Amino acid sequence: MQTSMDHEMKPIGTNGAEVTVNGDSVAYRIPGATEKDRFLPDQNTSAESQRTREKTFTLPEICSKCRISRERLKLLLVIVAILLFIAAVIGISLAVCSAIYEDSDEDFDSSLFKVPRSFNGSFRLPNRVFTNGLFTLSSNESQALAADLQDKLADLYRSSPALGRYFSQAEIQAFRNGSVIADYQLMFLMPEEQQAELRNVTLSREMVYNVFRQFLYDLESDDSGPMYIDPVSLHMFLRV
Repeated sequence: MQTSMDHEMKPIGTNGAEVTVNGDSVAYRIPGATEKDRFLPDQNTSAESQRTREKTFTLPEICSKCRISRERLKLLLVIVAILLFIAAVIGISLAVCSAIYEDSDEDFDSSLFKVPRSFNGSFRLPNRVFTNGLFTLSSNESQALAADLQDKLADLYRSSPALGRYFSQAEIQAFRNGSVIADYQLMFLMPEEQQAELRNVTLSREMVYNVFRQFLYDLESDDSGPMYIDPVSLHMFLRV
């Protein structure tokens, strides 16, 4: 009896793929399992290990990266130094050139300016009242007003880039009634060799008049002072 039971329960195979129950062979397989499963590493663990290896640098690699960074820094410093040197050279050159440069237009001999060219005209001082002291230029009042106006005209033309070198003098010749009307004369001196060009352009009536008129319009906002000149009243003609 016992022998029969032992015979019936004796397994034929124990390889995990086939078992015997009550003398009958039954095929049994574990789903999804193969003989190679126990040799395959877990995929998640493998991916994490790969990422860890990618993030981990060896000492030689770190030293190599530091050396490359130092070389790049040195190169950057060299480039900056070169640029600063070039800027310094340019700045020094400009400073030296400006110090030794002489404008040919500023280099002239005023003793050669001997040919006179004169303009006469008049303007009105609307903020002044004509008095008996202005009838003659010999009075103190006339002399004081004439001196102020002459200085004003001289400063105007001497400061002109185009006309300053040729200007000689401004003279107030008389005062007339009508508020106060001043008659003036402007005198310029020209060199002999440039007379034609100067007469037609630089010292033409239009140029001298426009410089005076523009000066008056620039000061028009200060129209309440006693020395205010009405730009509209300005007249000028060439003295022959």
